[in-house]
Formats: sequence, C-alpha cells, structure tokens
Amino acid sequence: MIEENVKKLLKEIPKGVILVAVAKGRTPDEVRRAKDAGVKVVGQNYLQEAETAYREIKNTVKWHFIGNLQKRKTKKAVQIFDMIETLDSIDLAEELNRRCEEQGKIMPVLVEINSAEEEQKFGVFPEDAEYFIKKVSTLPFVKIMGFMTMGPFSENPEDSRPYFKKTKQLFDRFQKIELANVQMRYLSMGMSVSYKVALEEGANIVRIGTLIFGERSNG
Repeated sequence: MIEENVKKLLKEIPKGVILVAVAKGRTPDEVRRAKDAGVKVVGQNYLQEAETAYREIKNTVKWHFIGNLQKRKTKKAVQIFDMIETLDSIDLAEELNRRCEEQGKIMPVLVEINSAEEEQKFGVFPEDAEYFIKKVSTLPFVKIMGFMTMGPFSENPEDSRPYFKKTKQLFDRFQKIELANVQMRYLSMGMSVSYKVALEEGANIVRIGTLIFGERSNG
C-alpha cells in the first residue's frame, strides 16, 4: 500500500514540488518502504523517532524536522537533520547557530508563520516576520530558505486557503528583499487533507503522512 500511495502522489504532484513523507509514529521499515518507492525527503516531529529511523536509513534520504524543536535538543537535531522547517524563536535560532558552528554546518531553516494568528499555536505572527527575519539573518550558520505554515486544523481543505494565500503573499514580499543568509526558495504548506489547495496557492513543499502510510493505529 505504501508503495502504491507514494507512486500515485509523485505522479500527481507537479514537477519541482518536494514531497515530504511525514513519518510521525511510523516504523523505520515503513519509512524505508516509502524511500524505496521514491520518497526523497522524510519529515519527523520527534527527535527520538528520527534517531531510530536515521540509524537504519541514514542519509539515503533528506531529513526535515517539522515538529516543535526544544533548545536542549538542538545539538542532536543538527547532527541528523538537513532542514528545520519550524523555526519560530530568536532563542532557538541562536542556539541552532551555536550548535551548527560547533559542527561546522550551515542549517537551512524555514520560518514557521502562524498565519491564523492563534495565540496558543507556535509560529511567528505575519506582522512580526520582518523583524524576526532581519534578526536571524545576522546569524552566519543559519540560513533562512523560506516559510512554513500550518493554518488552523479543519476537515475542509478550503478552510485553509485564506491562510495559505496570506503566507504566499508574505513569501512573495520577502523574495524581493535582499538580506544576508536569506534565500526565499521554499514554501511549505499543506498536509494530507489540504495539500491540493496548498499547491494551488503556491506551495513547493507539501507534508503528507496519512495518504502515504495510512491512518495511525492508537494501539
């Protein structure tokens, strides 16, 4: 099933769009099957799960961190991940910069935009994005490569459209601003429910779990 799902998605997604297979709660074997079917990027929400899968699969795929990264786990995250999609605080950016300098690595990051401006959610509010980006751009070992957004959860994909549209407008604006260590190339929007709307609104990274691996069991 995983193999067929991956092949179907890769046929459907336009050329130039990156499919991130969301491996939250999945076994290393499931991740390997997705990789063998053509997945080139795996997204992980939890560092411990990522470590387990990484030990078996290593750098035969790119690894994106798509969860909430705690500062105390940045050293290990820098060792495993090729991109952090969820940068949303200056403190975290500074800690990433310090750990990357120690390891001689420049970390590509996406700034997580809280496009719905929900107080309880992670992410940078759109009106704070300019200040945030200018501040992070001074860190030599962290490179901003674009934006990521979630939008409020809904079973109706159309509910996400205004938030994807807002994030794309912000992305377009920052593409025109030249700053050191900033190269606005990637817009990560949309999941299994909403990825088609995200593609229509300009996403070039989509994060898909259920449509690849099936529903997670609670047992």
